[in-house]
Amino acid sequence: MVPLSVAWDDIGGLVDAHERFLAGSLVESDVRDSVLDSWKRCLSVGLEPNRLLVRYTEDVTLDDRFLHAAGPVLRDLTTSLADVSMTIALCDGQGRMVERLGGSRQLRESLDTVRFAPGFDASEALVGTNGVGTALVERGPVYITGREHFADCLQPFACAGAPVRDPLSGRIEAVLDITCLRDQGDPAMVRMVREAALSIEGRLLEQATLRERALLTAYRRADGHARGWPKQPDELRPGPDGGALGRIDMAVLRAKAEELIASPNRTLDEVTLPSGRTATLLRRQVRGAAGETGVAVEARVVGGPRLRHVGVAPPGTGSGVASGVQRPVGSGASAAQRSVGPVVEGSAGAAPPRPARTRTRPTPSATPSTPDGEAASADGWLLLVGEPGVGRLAVLARRRLELLHDASVRIGTTLDVTRTAEELAEVTVARFADFVAVDLPDAVLRGEEPEALGGRSTLRRVAIRAVRRQPYHLYDVGDTVEYVPSTPQARSLETRQSVMEPVLTEADGWIAQDPERLTPVLEAGIHSLITVPLRARGTTLGVVSFYRSLQPASFEDDDLSLAQELVGRAAICIDNARRYTREHNTALALQRSLLPRGRSEQSAVEVAYRYLPAQAGVGGDWFDVIPLSGARVALVVGDVVGHGLHAAATMGRLRTAVHNFCSLDLSPDDLLTHLDDLVGRLDRGEGWAAENSPDSGIVGATCLYAVYDPVSRRCTLTRAGHPLPAVVAPDGSVEFVDLPACPPLGLGGEPFETVELELAEGSQLVLYTDGLVEDRHRDIDAGLDKLRAVLAGAGRPPEETCEAVLDALLPARPGDDVALLVARTHTLGADRVAQWDLPTDPAVVSRSRAAVTAQLAAWGLDDLAFTTELIASELVTNAIRHATGPVQLRLLRDRALVCEVSDGSGTSPRLRRAQSTDEGGRGLFLVAQLTERWGTRYTPEGKIIWTEQPLP
Repeated sequence: MVPLSVAWDDIGGLVDAHERFLAGSLVESDVRDSVLDSWKRCLSVGLEPNRLLVRYTEDVTLDDRFLHAAGPVLRDLTTSLADVSMTIALCDGQGRMVERLGGSRQLRESLDTVRFAPGFDASEALVGTNGVGTALVERGPVYITGREHFADCLQPFACAGAPVRDPLSGRIEAVLDITCLRDQGDPAMVRMVREAALSIEGRLLEQATLRERALLTAYRRADGHARGWPKQPDELRPGPDGGALGRIDMAVLRAKAEELIASPNRTLDEVTLPSGRTATLLRRQVRGAAGETGVAVEARVVGGPRLRHVGVAPPGTGSGVASGVQRPVGSGASAAQRSVGPVVEGSAGAAPPRPARTRTRPTPSATPSTPDGEAASADGWLLLVGEPGVGRLAVLARRRLELLHDASVRIGTTLDVTRTAEELAEVTVARFADFVAVDLPDAVLRGEEPEALGGRSTLRRVAIRAVRRQPYHLYDVGDTVEYVPSTPQARSLETRQSVMEPVLTEADGWIAQDPERLTPVLEAGIHSLITVPLRARGTTLGVVSFYRSLQPASFEDDDLSLAQELVGRAAICIDNARRYTREHNTALALQRSLLPRGRSEQSAVEVAYRYLPAQAGVGGDWFDVIPLSGARVALVVGDVVGHGLHAAATMGRLRTAVHNFCSLDLSPDDLLTHLDDLVGRLDRGEGWAAENSPDSGIVGATCLYAVYDPVSRRCTLTRAGHPLPAVVAPDGSVEFVDLPACPPLGLGGEPFETVELELAEGSQLVLYTDGLVEDRHRDIDAGLDKLRAVLAGAGRPPEETCEAVLDALLPARPGDDVALLVARTHTLGADRVAQWDLPTDPAVVSRSRAAVTAQLAAWGLDDLAFTTELIASELVTNAIRHATGPVQLRLLRDRALVCEVSDGSGTSPRLRRAQSTDEGGRGLFLVAQLTERWGTRYTPEGKIIWTEQPLP
């Protein structure tokens, strides 16, 4: 047998029919009626065959009930098609693909090219004639092949699609489609996809309760309703006059049907619909085979277009009955909650009513007449099934359950107080109230414990939501509100109880808040109010106000209970967010207190820095600029692994340790050795953490330490597991310093190696943590290449360098902490340095004093001459007497006057208090008294004794 698509194309029937149709020619004799109808619909919505805009939606899915029913059928169908190149697509009731199964690699790649893949929308209004979208519009199985597709890109394929309905309600829940390449197509695909759809419908019917099936069986058997069951209308397609029952019409019909079920003495009701047509509702008694009793309400439209058996509205029309069907409360909701009206057991101890709706095929029998005797022009269909007297209450109960379910899902998605308040307002507006306002004290917004709230407490409006855009003349977001004691809000805060004002025009206490502001509110239509205090864990956090304006019904006692339940759930989420805000602010304050404040006093480098906390909160990154003796400066960047208080506290310990080691003037490698030993002891929990404590270790820390000398322009660097620093030369070239790869702090056992560089004046030294160049979406090598490109450039000050680096390398909310330190080097010129090499001869002391006096006079520092002479004389004398040569005297004029004496001995002088009988020992004591600071610095050749005096 030759596939239909090949034969049809070979004879030329569709080769040019598509082009002639687009050109406006008649093609009825060349194209199947169903295909031609589809082409006309595509043309009417403005589709172009050579250009499609396919929508994509993430996480498209179907409910668990349907997937449970469809799973075995899809598996069997996939197995049966394993030897042929056909793919199976499962789409939702809107035509969006949920799952695609089977097919060869070539077919799958071809389908991906035309966007026939999970998440994409295959509705006819978007992609033209196809097995999914056309089956939805036609409400039945379809077969489309080759040139029958409206879109050019789909013509290489053949497909068969069929809708899958809920057997109880008739609503199309999904669409099943089989697609293959055009030359492999066969009309038998329609039978396969239709049988699979019927199998899924049968499994869905098996999930219904016995009572649901009994009542519906009784209904459809009455007056011939069983014929053709379960083919039922989902939507009313426009008739000859172009009219259709829209969403508003159907909402009115359902509301009247609920009233009719609740009225035991009424059997017939005529309703004038907003569209201008008249509908007749007929109330019928239903009894199941086991004695179950219920009521069914049929609807017939009088004088309007005839109803047709279609499942989903064409694009641009309302959703009809199907649109009125609410989602189930949860994935475990029964079929009755999804499709059947309020059904209640006839015996005692019955389950509570479960409202829903179902429809059936129109029946030609029992057509009612209009009041003037004209026969109705439409068939009837089942609108609701329920039990007398409880229809309205059951429907309201279902809606409240659905609202509570949505509130539990949508409120508290973040740990932000303001956003949580906004979510409460968003969930409740339109479905429960027409205007919602949330007021909280400022202390809650800051994460603090609020003071006891009373009638005169000052609150801030945090969130508002309204169904209408025009203002209600109430307070806006950000305004402060102080309710007078007579208002419902103040009474709620004072008594910690909810307050309901069904009729606001009679609530003088509410109007007393601000008569000039609130009188226009009443004129705008607001007529009913509920206020509920936000209380969680014994604390009042604020108040929520629910207003109604467009909804004509005033608030009732059931509404008050629902409002309390909604606000109670939101209060827990707001309190959780408040507590998180407090902890986050505490950790942030701790970290900021441990990081440098302001800029250190030194002239060796011009510094700019940035610190950005991670999206997850505070962390353990730090940086430091530490002035050293001899006008030198230390640059430090470190990173403690992890986030939170423990990481911030550990960072503070390490930063303090670095300061202490710097005060000892240790060399860079010795400093990291001492820091490594400290981290090892902290990791073992010595002295500060209990045994087996989860916070007894640092887990990991890295550090980069550099010392720059502006006199020699030499920079000594060493690192412990840290990213390489970058040097930007004055000409704009960038190089990463090739430091030896030493292990992170705390591992111990390996020495730290240093590298010494000579930096030209104006060079920039760039130090950073790994969060700048590495994340889970970017390799560190790619980050370093990008950093190199950003840093390249001459003459840019450090502040601009920081801004350029952060703008280019970081997202708005980084996933890791980032510390960045940029230092541009300066030099201490020869005109500010004086040094003398001295022989180890006591006679040289007097010559050194004269040289110091002359140099200070040249610098204009005569006021310091006497003191500096004494200091230099004492230090040189000690070097000659107690140390070995060579001896050198050096003066530096920086922010302070520095006097240094170096010798070849490793013995450090010791400050002591001389006894009254001692002949010496007072020299260093006098030096300490006459200087601001003094100390000893060791070098490979010996040591340097240095002093600093403040300049006048």
